[in-house]
Amino acid sequence: MSKPSPTSNRVLLIDDNVSIHGDFRKVLSSGPEDTAQETLAQLEADLFGDRKNAPARPNFEVDSAYQGQDGVAMAGAALERGAPYAMAFVDMRMPPGWDGLKTIEELWKVDPDVHVVICSAHTDYDWSEVVERLNHSDKLLVLRKPAEPIEVLQCATALTRKWHNERLVRDHMQELEQVISVRTRGLEAATRQLRHLATHDALTGLPNRVLLDDRLTQAMAHVDRDGRTFALMVCDLDRFKLVNDSLGHGAGDELLQEVGRRLSGLVRSTDTVARIGGDEFVMLITSIHQQEDAKGLAIRAVEVLQAPVRIAQVDVHTSPSIGIAFYPQDGKTIEALIAHADAAMYCAKQRGRGCVQCFEGDMSAGLDNRVQLESDLHQAIALKQFELYYQPKVHTDTGAVRSAEALIRWVHPERGVITPDAFIPLAEDCGLIGAIGEWVVQEACRQARAWRLSGLAPMRVSVNLSPSQFRGSGLIHTIRRALDDAGLEPQYLEVELTESAVMSDPEESIAILEQLSAMGVLVSVDDFGTGYSSMSYLRRLPIDKLKIDRVFINEIVSRPEDASIVRAIVSLAHSLRLKVVAEGVETPAQLDFLKAVGCDEYQGFHFSRPVPSREFERVVREKAQADNFTQEDANRTHSKLAAYRRK
Repeated sequence: MSKPSPTSNRVLLIDDNVSIHGDFRKVLSSGPEDTAQETLAQLEADLFGDRKNAPARPNFEVDSAYQGQDGVAMAGAALERGAPYAMAFVDMRMPPGWDGLKTIEELWKVDPDVHVVICSAHTDYDWSEVVERLNHSDKLLVLRKPAEPIEVLQCATALTRKWHNERLVRDHMQELEQVISVRTRGLEAATRQLRHLATHDALTGLPNRVLLDDRLTQAMAHVDRDGRTFALMVCDLDRFKLVNDSLGHGAGDELLQEVGRRLSGLVRSTDTVARIGGDEFVMLITSIHQQEDAKGLAIRAVEVLQAPVRIAQVDVHTSPSIGIAFYPQDGKTIEALIAHADAAMYCAKQRGRGCVQCFEGDMSAGLDNRVQLESDLHQAIALKQFELYYQPKVHTDTGAVRSAEALIRWVHPERGVITPDAFIPLAEDCGLIGAIGEWVVQEACRQARAWRLSGLAPMRVSVNLSPSQFRGSGLIHTIRRALDDAGLEPQYLEVELTESAVMSDPEESIAILEQLSAMGVLVSVDDFGTGYSSMSYLRRLPIDKLKIDRVFINEIVSRPEDASIVRAIVSLAHSLRLKVVAEGVETPAQLDFLKAVGCDEYQGFHFSRPVPSREFERVVREKAQADNFTQEDANRTHSKLAAYRRK
């Protein structure tokens, strides 16, 4: 229904006396003669200079009805047209139809907002009876017949103005209610969204730890009541960090979303798949009849996740390690159950990755040990518990030691010396690998300079860079600062990168390696032969050396296939003007073969194990030949690109 015009003064007159209608119209409506008289008065005032601004007389639009039924019908029709009456004058007696009170009752049924003036020459009803029957005293006046024109005009003016004010207030209230309703709906939607965000993972849309805890509580209550069991599976993606480091966090997010979809497709609607952080998912499998059912589901999860995921034009392969714990035998609290499933998952990782492992009693000790080791690792740098060991790199033909590989050791106050394979994966998981790698670069540069100052022949030191350290934005700054702080020339620092780290994004690797080469730092590709190097990229990479992985050296004498691979790598490297280093050399026979094929350098137990800096200095002085390491030697071990940039 449309809103009435705020300037409309519509009046309905209901009276069976026709002459009354004419009298009311003369009072309430301005006819043509009134308008002419007013115009003449204004002209006369203008002529004699006696113009006065007389108040404008109100003008009303009057409609007539001669019986109550007709008046009610007219009020209903006006309301439907969107032009309701502001007030009505109603005669008390209108034979043969309704009387005034009946007419007003029906009128208010049609339009409860219309104001009414009862017109009567008789006292048929007492005022209290009228109010009791009509119950609208604030919209009702009584006018005694015969009425004075001024009384009629005052009633019409007052009630129409009151009607207009009420309409304005009501319309304003409706607008406010509409605004409040819209805002309330918005707040309700925001509340629902906040509630969802509080209980679901923002990336995958899966339940988070909060909702998982709630569903675990419900599952425990059901099991305690009906005697069944349920399984809790912790699923961690193997080598997920490599995806983030090589393809970026956006690719990692895509992989996590796809993993969430695939796991959700395996379970029933009564089960729960949650993401509780990083690359760790949890599956709550309710109402299990046999433990083998849960193991079968976990095996299917491994199979489902083995299918490659196409991300950034690359087929990404992933696999999960899954640990399973059962309620109540493996834990009677949420914390214990998750911790034991987590321990089983870590055990699965240690047994080969892509595996499923159920919790066993002795696994919790291993988890406690890992937690304690991680806690100690956070303090190791500050407490100066790390130490670099050095393994000589020996010239294959002359036996001269011209460089050494720096290998980190953790000298734990209680556990003794801890090798990198025991704590580097942990450092990567807890985000400490960057700080540790930076310390290694700084310490290696400092030690190389210290050897020079102690009189040892110039010695190049190589350090291993993790994939995340290599891709990090601060690598060049870290290396330049380490060289400057130590006062070491760049050609006496060498960085070693795994083949997979370099080739994961060849174009980005080329840009980074060119910066290193331009500084004068040497670059070696470690574990060569185990990755997936493309020959087209290999010839473009500004590298200086290839390191043959020890897996090919172990049986180089007894396995013709390994001997052929080593021979091919050496030939390939030399054709690209790269030096070749063999690692893991342990026997004279292996060394003789490497000499025969022209390998440039070797390292391994045959010459020396990794040793502390003082022991390394002693070994070099006693066993190495006395020829000095000159600038010419340094130039000969640079790549063709590095040499070209120095010209």
